[in-house]
Amino acid sequence: QVQLVESGGGLVQPGGSLRLSCAASGRPFSDYTMGWFRQVPGKERESVGNIAWSTGFTTYPASLKGRFAISRDAAMNTIYLEMNNLKPEDTARYYCAAKVAVRPVFDYWGQGTQVTVSS
Repeated sequence: QVQLVESGGGLVQPGGSLRLSCAASGRPFSDYTMGWFRQVPGKERESVGNIAWSTGFTTYPASLKGRFAISRDAAMNTIYLEMNNLKPEDTARYYCAAKVAVRPVFDYWGQGTQVTVSS
């Protein structure tokens, strides 16, 4: 059973940085794509970016490219979301997700971690 546990959320001032972690367990992930998503109550969930576990290749929405970066530590079975120059509109609950790379949808989700950007 795949389990994903996010951590690292909290309150940060505008312009600040935060790094979220997602600890993955339950199976080898070499053929998986991992993703970060965020959601604000009342709004649709949006993708923050993906990373291919085997190669480390990353993709991001154009609106976030340059401020957000995803990485992985294969030895620790952990992926990270580094967020810089945070803005109040980045406030959301952030979720880690996993899917077999060839599948169109993410099958596994963590519980999420809250990020609040406010002065």
